[in-house]
Amino acid sequence: MGLLSLFVFSPIVGLVLISLLSNNSSPKIVQRYALIGGFIPLIVSWIVYFIYQRNNRLAENFSWFSYETDSRTLVIDYELELNGFRLALLLLTTLIVTLSILASVKDIKKNPKLFYQWLFILELGMLGVFASDNMFLFFFFFELTLIPMFFLIGKWGHVEREETAYKYLIYNGLGSAVLLIAIVAVFIQAGNANFEAVKDYMSTMDDQAYQIGVIVAFLVAFGVKLPIVPLHSWMVNVHVYAPPAVVMIHAGVLLKIGAYGLLQFGAGMFPETFPLLAVTLAVLGLINLLYGAFLALIQDDLRKVFAYASVSHMGIILLGIAGMNTAGYQGAIFQTISHGLISALLFYLVGVLINRTSTTNLEKLGGLWTTAPVLSGFFLAAALAGLGLPGMSGFVSEFMAFLGVFENLPVFGAIGIIGIILTAVYFLRAILNISFGKRKGKALDKMTDLRNLELLPAGVLLAFIILIGVYPDSLGQLLQITLETFVAGMGG
Repeated sequence: MGLLSLFVFSPIVGLVLISLLSNNSSPKIVQRYALIGGFIPLIVSWIVYFIYQRNNRLAENFSWFSYETDSRTLVIDYELELNGFRLALLLLTTLIVTLSILASVKDIKKNPKLFYQWLFILELGMLGVFASDNMFLFFFFFELTLIPMFFLIGKWGHVEREETAYKYLIYNGLGSAVLLIAIVAVFIQAGNANFEAVKDYMSTMDDQAYQIGVIVAFLVAFGVKLPIVPLHSWMVNVHVYAPPAVVMIHAGVLLKIGAYGLLQFGAGMFPETFPLLAVTLAVLGLINLLYGAFLALIQDDLRKVFAYASVSHMGIILLGIAGMNTAGYQGAIFQTISHGLISALLFYLVGVLINRTSTTNLEKLGGLWTTAPVLSGFFLAAALAGLGLPGMSGFVSEFMAFLGVFENLPVFGAIGIIGIILTAVYFLRAILNISFGKRKGKALDKMTDLRNLELLPAGVLLAFIILIGVYPDSLGQLLQITLETFVAGMGG
């Protein structure tokens, strides 16, 4: 077993540690072992990062199985390989999972052992998704993420947790069915499931209608995951009713599988045909951006504001991809990473708020600044990052995405600016209302500020947000080869 396989399956160490504990172990003991298990993939991810930086390539390939037909052999291998984009997502995954374990320490009191067992299985699936270089292996890990999330939502969520869990499973299950059909259709034609082999085959294929049909199927499958309006309602429920520590992972990582899938299965495998869908992607991006922004503007619950903000920000990813150029792709990838960090920070802070006050109603949280100035400051910093303040990661990603779309589709870019303006309005409305609004009710009577251990996840996430905003090349250099591959495939 190579280094990449050890990395992908490293969450099993945490799973085993938790499983060996007695069912009567106290929540504190379980959480300590969970933290140890969470740090192992995080440490290994940085080892992988430094090795990749030195070699610019990490890959594994083992014969898995093959199928003989009358005319040819169909091959499916166990294949893992990294590029800059995949590595960035893997680093994001291990970071957010570790911080979500820290965030769950005060929230998860009911059967914490089972909670962390599912969490480590979920992490294994996410790492496998981003490391896979084979469509069927990707699908295996993609499916592996569904069941843990179902239980994490349904057992540890809030008021409508069971309904939300089933809605999550139905929507994502249907998306998986479409994805499998598309993968099988490509495999039968190409005779291979390797990403690069499929790309090479498609570059020699003259049937453009077939390729467009497959791309549309991938768009639907990953459109559920992203999500693209109108396939988004399940996601809003998850953001509102799942435990905040789980939402950190969902908003920070799982939604990014949709963005990654569109780029890897679209631009990555169909570089010559994919640009034909530029206008379609731009229209869908505008709908997401504006629809999400308008709905975020009228919500009276902080979790719903952030949920619709995620819908809106996924529109920026779609607009960046629709640019079909280096700037657009770079903006889409930057937005994928940036939104992962920002949304994880926002929902971490929401978790702290719920733990203190048991509410996220905007009307009940006015005057937070007077009792918890540090928490209010982090809320304001996260909101400023989300609205694209210069010096933070949100500005870099939005600037590059709109630069790309203005180059090829300027009308869509001009309309999209309305969404950027609305983003500033809904973020500032919500955060200023809870920080400086008139205090109503008794929700904040026993409010305390962030404590030492609680400062760690918020500080780490904000530090990465500022690092990317101030020094974009910290991420850009890692992505350079990936971007060149995408654009070269289009002949750009």
